[in-house]
Amino acid sequence: MSTDNPLLIQSGLPAFDRIQPEHVAPAVESILAQSKELLAEAEAAPLGDWDALMKPLGKIDRLFEYGWSPVGHLLGVANSEALREAHEAAQPKVVQFVLAAKQSRPIYERYRALRDSDGWQAMSSAKHRIVEQAILSAEQAGIALEGQAQERFNEVSQELSQLSTQFSNNVLDATKAWHLDITNPADAEGLPESLRKLTAAAWADAEENEGSANPEKGPWRVTLDFPSFGPFMMHCKNPALREKAYRAQVTRASSGKLDNQPLILKILKLRQEMCDLLGYKNYAEFSLSRKMAPSLDAVQTMFDELIDASMERGRQELDEITKLAQSRGHQGELAHWDVAFWAERLREERYAFTDEELRPYFSLERVQDGLFSLCNRLFGITVKKAPGKAPVWNKDVTFFEIFNEDGNQIAAFYLDPYSRPGNKRGGAWMDDCISREVNGSETRLPVAHLTCNGTPPVGETPSLMTFGEVETLFHEFGHGLQHMLTTVDLRDVSGISGVEWDAVELPSQFMENWCYHKPTLMGMAIHYQTGERLPDDLFEKICKARTYRAASGMLRQVQFSMIDMELHSHFDPNGSKTPFDVQQEIAAKTSPMPPFPESKFLCAFSHIFAGGYAAGYYSYKWAEVLSADAFAAFEDAGLDDEAAVAKTGRRFRDTVLAQGGSRHPMDVYRDFRGREPSTAALLRHNGLTS
Repeated sequence: MSTDNPLLIQSGLPAFDRIQPEHVAPAVESILAQSKELLAEAEAAPLGDWDALMKPLGKIDRLFEYGWSPVGHLLGVANSEALREAHEAAQPKVVQFVLAAKQSRPIYERYRALRDSDGWQAMSSAKHRIVEQAILSAEQAGIALEGQAQERFNEVSQELSQLSTQFSNNVLDATKAWHLDITNPADAEGLPESLRKLTAAAWADAEENEGSANPEKGPWRVTLDFPSFGPFMMHCKNPALREKAYRAQVTRASSGKLDNQPLILKILKLRQEMCDLLGYKNYAEFSLSRKMAPSLDAVQTMFDELIDASMERGRQELDEITKLAQSRGHQGELAHWDVAFWAERLREERYAFTDEELRPYFSLERVQDGLFSLCNRLFGITVKKAPGKAPVWNKDVTFFEIFNEDGNQIAAFYLDPYSRPGNKRGGAWMDDCISREVNGSETRLPVAHLTCNGTPPVGETPSLMTFGEVETLFHEFGHGLQHMLTTVDLRDVSGISGVEWDAVELPSQFMENWCYHKPTLMGMAIHYQTGERLPDDLFEKICKARTYRAASGMLRQVQFSMIDMELHSHFDPNGSKTPFDVQQEIAAKTSPMPPFPESKFLCAFSHIFAGGYAAGYYSYKWAEVLSADAFAAFEDAGLDDEAAVAKTGRRFRDTVLAQGGSRHPMDVYRDFRGREPSTAALLRHNGLTS
């Protein structure tokens, strides 16, 4: 096979340094041609023969892993007009093939034959999960549909895929299109040094601006990218400028050629039509059929419990910052763009520290070392930089390898840590690059992508992280651990593959708890200039501040989750009510503050309209219950007892992290914890127990 095209290699690591937009079309043509032959081979496999069915299907997976997945990855981290066009041109052909494979009746019959065979009981739980998930996946891909119904289903699937990409691109472009230039030094008063540096650099980097910008004297350019927007809303003293930025943020992608409003309605209508064709009442029922949560009622019960525990406290939290604002001259009630500013003032007053004070103690390099040291203590792994061993898409990307206690390499990952608003989407995520697979004598090690949008280094100053960015890195590394520490040999259920969506956040949220564990935090919180450790009193304040406005944060997440679930269950996309009416109604029920009437935040809610969280955003809270309860196992063992922590850590590694999707997550969790999870630890960690 020719390797002139970097998307057609089939071993080693993706050639990210060589992939160009013009490679996409010929690579996809070649991949699809080979995949069609392999699909025909699988369709002809003898009934009941596992290897004859799975080997050609595994080869198809590998073709897409090297030839299509890197294109999607680059779309998120190195976006360009040419790459977009290449992706959009190829995507319909890819979707068409994937649908054809899922709708292959011979493949479906062979999976059913395996399930009904005499050898079924002797097969491993991993094989059971693969077969059962494949049958359900085929049924949800319209395998039972015929004629016009199947044609229409395929049209809907194609359109949904295109709309999802368009939605995401509109959000990226709308975020990139807006900026606020500050030229008057008085308007920059109160902005922290790190933000001044970031925004001055943003102004100077803009093509239309000539000359240099000075962090002290300006000009400064504020963008809607979170490392810029978040600190600006917390520290800008000018309420008119905060209002301008806030309105831009909550109306992103809601007007002009980047307007996502019509796309939202189209997506909801098409999802409902798809469910009508498949025989599901609504998209929520469709989604929950592949989740850990047993029903819509079970999810609603969780919402009710969390709202009951949080609402009164949330009202108190709003009242506290309102009183502070009024005591300092603010007239009347707070506007939405005032909340972050006054909440930060109260936090500073109450805990007497700022994010900016903490930043010098959290250089990216030290935080990485602390994270890797923790993983060595808990899971017995060693993480090492591997410079030059992997092609990368940006000079700031670092490649690492992971070794087990015997010194054998078991995994690797790329870390892309910094914000690049021009061509990298916001947020943070983990994605699989290569899945673990043992095939005969060959073992393919898992490789992960860890992507953050942290504060980049500026000049001689290294990347200094906010405490929130530290938590985010720990969170994404938790996802990475489940992908990389898997011991499952079958790729379809190794790592995060096959794990129910509402259980997949367990390892990531579990890892965040260690940011409040004193030996872990103090081991990495070292001033980048003086080498001094974080003072004890600052650590205590961080721990106390953990529950600061916890009720407000809880209500915000429940609100997003309930809006998502309502839009995908009871909402009629063909009725007179709009998605924004639903947004306003639920916001009124779940927020201590009246909702902002002009908010169109749904237009940038990529999780549910361009990601995998449709009728599944609740998964963050569902998994948080699991993660808090899992960390409580370490608390029960004794966090100061190194041997007990290591023993519990190995048990977590060998169950939750190792077994991936090979068993039902509740069975895996019971093996770790000895019982089913309880909400008690989550409410306790959030300070919401009475």
